Amino acid sequence: MKFGREYEVQMIQEWREVYMDYRSLKSIVKQVLRFHLQKQQHPYHPPPPPPTGETAPLHAASTGGTGASGLSRRVSLYRAFSGLTNRAKGGSPKKSHKHNNPLSSKRHYHLFDDDEDQVILINEDETGSYNTTFLCSAEEGGEMEVQFFRRLDGEFNKVLRFYRQKVESVMEEADELSRQLNVLIALRVKVENPNVDFPDINSLSSAPTSPHTTNRTPAISPLEVIKEMEQTEDKKVFKPAPVEMLDHIKLKIEPETPLSMLKCMIMGLSTEQTFSKPELKRAEELMDRAFVEFYQKLRFLKSYCFLNQLAFSKILKKYDKTTSRNASKPYLHTVDHSYLGSCDEVSSLMSRVEATFIKHFANGNHREGMKCLRTKAKREKHRITYFLGFLSGCAVALAIAISVLVHIRGITKSEGRHQYMENIFPLYSMFGFVAVHLFMYAGDIYFWRRYRVNYPFIFGFEQGTDLGYREVLLLASALAVFTFGGAISNLDMEMDPRTKSFSVITELVPLGLLIFFMITLFCPLNIIYRSSRYFFIGCAFRCLLSPLYKVILPDFFLADQLTTQVQTFRSLLFYVCYYGWGGDFKKRTHTCYESDIYKELYLVVAIIPYWFRFAQCIRRLVEEKDKMNGLNALKYLSTILAVAARTIFETKRGTYWLTVAVTTSTIATLFNTYWDIFRDWGLMNRNSKNPWLRDKLLIPYKSIYFIAMVVNVVLRLAWMQTVLGIREAPFLHRRALVAVVTILEIVRRGIWNFFRLENEHLNNVGKYRAFKSVPLPFQEVGGSKSM
Repeated sequence: MKFGREYEVQMIQEWREVYMDYRSLKSIVKQVLRFHLQKQQHPYHPPPPPPTGETAPLHAASTGGTGASGLSRRVSLYRAFSGLTNRAKGGSPKKSHKHNNPLSSKRHYHLFDDDEDQVILINEDETGSYNTTFLCSAEEGGEMEVQFFRRLDGEFNKVLRFYRQKVESVMEEADELSRQLNVLIALRVKVENPNVDFPDINSLSSAPTSPHTTNRTPAISPLEVIKEMEQTEDKKVFKPAPVEMLDHIKLKIEPETPLSMLKCMIMGLSTEQTFSKPELKRAEELMDRAFVEFYQKLRFLKSYCFLNQLAFSKILKKYDKTTSRNASKPYLHTVDHSYLGSCDEVSSLMSRVEATFIKHFANGNHREGMKCLRTKAKREKHRITYFLGFLSGCAVALAIAISVLVHIRGITKSEGRHQYMENIFPLYSMFGFVAVHLFMYAGDIYFWRRYRVNYPFIFGFEQGTDLGYREVLLLASALAVFTFGGAISNLDMEMDPRTKSFSVITELVPLGLLIFFMITLFCPLNIIYRSSRYFFIGCAFRCLLSPLYKVILPDFFLADQLTTQVQTFRSLLFYVCYYGWGGDFKKRTHTCYESDIYKELYLVVAIIPYWFRFAQCIRRLVEEKDKMNGLNALKYLSTILAVAARTIFETKRGTYWLTVAVTTSTIATLFNTYWDIFRDWGLMNRNSKNPWLRDKLLIPYKSIYFIAMVVNVVLRLAWMQTVLGIREAPFLHRRALVAVVTILEIVRRGIWNFFRLENEHLNNVGKYRAFKSVPLPFQEVGGSKSM
């Protein structure tokens, strides 16, 4: 793989715009190369001199190791924390980066002792920006090389500014984490009240306590034994654990369960500090997540620094090779001695975070601690591809078998056709809807990866647990195999003449499939992507109790998917009726559609998914005070009214309900179409760089966006099938027609998914948002600075 392509793959996509623009610099070098090739055709032009030096080596930062403590871990967990950064108490940062570059004076300087070999002069101004003067600009074609160095300086200064800004930001965050960890240690002392057998002060340097010491001295106060050792000259002294700081601290632990949320809403947040063990456990969990996420930031910064240095080295080598000059050596020397190349704060901070996390959150286990901090990326497995091909082939074969059986038996013209479509087809079509949705989701994942949309970060997947498109296709293919296999077992159109009923075993196959898939979904064993299944269950549960949970993107994204699966919810209701109170599955008959209870539930289950989104919008409106959430809630309210009107029209008919259904559906369609294109996709911006689209696009073909908008509008009009009275089409039963309309809506949702996440990703890129926001558990009150 060429460096340019590998460089783009290794980028942190949310920071893409602040990486060195290797492609544009390479295009300038190619222009210089074409000029030199044309210039070599001139007979009087002497050949250029060979290069006189080599590029400076690129040095990658490395993290240091952590030392082992001589004291027991039980005691060390309660010591006052000295901090992640070596900053003074006043808050001013300790400057670890010094401008020790002899070439970085605030003036022009020469890079070679021999003036004839000089190519460039580099100047650093008062703001820390670098400017390069190309000394051979008078030569023929020199203006292109001037343009190259001008662009190179711009990219270098851009990278420097961003890197310096991010380093300062993580240093401030490290100070805050240090203060939070100190409070956590004090809270441990307060809650657990440890009484430990501490070694004699004078023997600490020579006889460390065994970590397995179990002796206890209850008479000794924790404040007397839980100390922080500090080296003062040749004697060790102790610093008491800062338990008093808890008097100025308030816990910011938000309610996690619906019960605690209702309690807070009714009784209000309690101001009394209980310092209980559950609060300590929750605070430790938040701090654990905060340290893991902070370490990820440091790894990203280190990768950003190294990758940009490598890019500067590659492009300058390419320039030297093209022009036969030696500009890379002085320029890379400047890069190495700049803030980008000489700042070691990130590496040292990584070492401190590793040692702190292992000590306080990994029980002193180095392997487990590093496993949490550096989660391994998921590797593609060959068996996934094998089973995907096998199951896909089986699904296609079964689909062909069904078509052949239907043709041979003349099922489409048999007397039992209507009975089959009314009773059996709705049972299997539910699995078909889910399978089609999985196929569309797999396609979304494929194109998200192709256009580098960071969907695992957007959804909040833990690293290594997100499913790729092959895994999703595998699940969809397996579901299709089971569905087609079950459908073949129910293709008998005539009852047994002796029993006047169908076979009980075959008629229970759809119910058996449903039970099997529900057991698989909730299976506690670590099989069939348990982490993904539990992630889905968690999101679904929060959707079910939408007003009582803080709304996050995975939750409302799933709720949007559920609005597409209205017919699946109705099929589940039909399962209950058919195998329960309203049907005789042995004879393939039921009275569900005549039941008043069924009709009412038929309307309710269609509204439930839209209610989830309506409740989520109201919750966000209350929390964020953003009027757009209120408008979004009105959109879903209009959809609820439209769905209700169309459902009532299906049963009651009449001009009045036709008028109501058409009116509400038209309003909802216009509202939803506007929101899809203008808000969710961010398109139709008349003044953008790409007219009627948006400034930034991931797909290079603009026509795709216009086609997607048209398709979205057309598929939004599928509801017209209901109000126009189209109940059956030629050679298509009405239940099959409902299934086709549902599948078209699922296809529309799949298209919507891609552009919705593309817009979300571009918003993250515009704000350089590459990390999760983890709430910290403690907050200062009363203006105290004791933290």
